[in-house]
Amino acid sequence: MLSRITQRQLEYFVASGEAGSIQGASERIHVSSPSISAAITHIESELGVQLFVRHHAQGISLTLVGRELVKEAKTILDQMSNLYTIASESLNTVRGPLRVGCMSSLAPMLTPELVVGFGRAFPGVRISQAEGDHEELLSKLRNAEVDIVLTYDLVSSDDTEFHPLARLPPYVMVGENHPLANLSAVTINDLETHPMVLLDIPSSRDYFLSLFRPAGVTPNIVMRSSNLEVIRAMVANGVGYSIANVRPKANLSQDGKRLIRLRLAGDHQSLRLGYVTLKNVQHSRVVNAFAERCRMFVSEQYIPGMAAPSFFDPHPHTVRSLKGVA
Repeated sequence: MLSRITQRQLEYFVASGEAGSIQGASERIHVSSPSISAAITHIESELGVQLFVRHHAQGISLTLVGRELVKEAKTILDQMSNLYTIASESLNTVRGPLRVGCMSSLAPMLTPELVVGFGRAFPGVRISQAEGDHEELLSKLRNAEVDIVLTYDLVSSDDTEFHPLARLPPYVMVGENHPLANLSAVTINDLETHPMVLLDIPSSRDYFLSLFRPAGVTPNIVMRSSNLEVIRAMVANGVGYSIANVRPKANLSQDGKRLIRLRLAGDHQSLRLGYVTLKNVQHSRVVNAFAERCRMFVSEQYIPGMAAPSFFDPHPHTVRSLKGVA
């Protein structure tokens, strides 16, 4: 059960219990009130109990079971802190070079916390990073130019091993003036007559186009780019819609125009985010330590640099009924 509750969610729960209000916890730990409320709701759902009594305009108070769980949560958080203490005492055993390859569309979100953070945790490690598409990175891995690759489960091969960390379901991205912008969800059939801007990266391109085939729809591709930020700018400027899997926290393109993320209804294959290593290779202590960091820091509930999987833009207008919406 606890494996489905993250450390951050426990921290938000404890902070709320101690502050006596969501707003007080938000100010104390510098996390938005909606994120804290979502964490509490998730824990209540997982454990099947009510943690707080909500008082209108007067904050919150712990229930009887909530008081007991706050004590246990504090104990768990203390024990997790001890893990980091033990790890810090062994810094001298993890040192040397680490060459990380990261898919270009993932790098802006993953690498600041996951890769740079690893270097801060282990000062004896010398980190270098390479970016590119899936095939380029696997080629670098085979040629010993990188030690580990952060990517998707796009192409399998006999000499590499993919280690899944989290699913990234597809969604539809539109500009705020797009005809579909006021809907909460769309189907592939709803997209058929609208212009599409395609993220044109090898393997990724094949994945996006495969989403249309079961519905017998041919997308109306009007623009292509291998750069995700260019795609986002085109969409924000009304060129067309696009389909993506990564979830940047910012809902603005680089030229300051708003983007809206819509749920793609129906049963569609998700991309799996993970890391790739070579098979039948004895990896260094540094590579093994970084792989462990990936497993600890990336999950279905939290991906560094990305918005929560449940986040979609609010839609104040009435949503029309869509046939086939899941």
